[in-house]
Amino acid sequence: MSKNIIISGASGGLGQDVVKKLSDLGNDLYVTFGSKNAHALDTFKNVTGYVVDLTNGEDSLNFVKSTLEKAKTVQAGIFLVGAYAPGSLHETDDALLQKMFSLNFFTTFHLVKPLMEHFKANGGGQFIFVGARPALEADQGKGNFAYALSKSLLFKMAEFINAEGKSDNITATVIVPSTIDTPTNREAMPDADFTKWISAADIAESIAFVLTESGQKLRETVLKIYNNS
Repeated sequence: MSKNIIISGASGGLGQDVVKKLSDLGNDLYVTFGSKNAHALDTFKNVTGYVVDLTNGEDSLNFVKSTLEKAKTVQAGIFLVGAYAPGSLHETDDALLQKMFSLNFFTTFHLVKPLMEHFKANGGGQFIFVGARPALEADQGKGNFAYALSKSLLFKMAEFINAEGKSDNITATVIVPSTIDTPTNREAMPDADFTKWISAADIAESIAFVLTESGQKLRETVLKIYNNS
C-alpha cells in the first residue's frame, strides 16, 4: 500500500537513493532540498519538492502545512539533513555547537513537532531518523565532539517519541550507518577501503523495509548498518 511520506534532505548523497527506492515502490513523496539542488529530483515520479530552510521553525511548519493541504494525510517522515564537523571537546566552541545542533537536530525537530500532532490525530505514523555511530561509541565520537553530541539528541528524541506515542501507534526508528559510500566521502578519504563502507542504496532498502507492514511492527528500533567498518 502506497504512503504519503515527507523526506528532508532528499537531494543529498543518501537522499536521492531513498527517493528513488520509495518512488519506485509507488509512494507519494513530499521532499525538501537546498536551493542549489532544486532540479536534482526532476526525473523521479510522484515527488513534490520544496526549497525549505529547515533551521527555521516557521519555514518548516509552513512546509508541513502545505504538504498536508495537498496530501491530506502523511504516514511517515524520513529525516536525512545533517552535516559533519571534526574537533575534540577542547577544539569545540559555542559557534560550532550551535551550528551542529542547528543542522543535525533542529532541522529534524522542526518537522517532528507538527508531524507528531498530525500522527496523533490520524491513527499513528512513523519517524525515521539517521543517527551516527560516533554518537553511540565514545571512542569514535571524541574527535568530533559537537557532531556526535548533536547526533546523540536524535536517539533521545526517538526514545521520547516512542514513549509518548506508544498508545497512538507512533514509532521512531534510528538508522545508524557507518561511512556511506558517496562521491563526497570517496573524495574526502581516497585511501580508505571502500568495500567496507555501506552503500546509500543498501540504506534505502533498510528504510523501505521499516515502512513495510512487517517493519511497522518494530519497536524502539536502532538499526546499525555497519557492513565491515
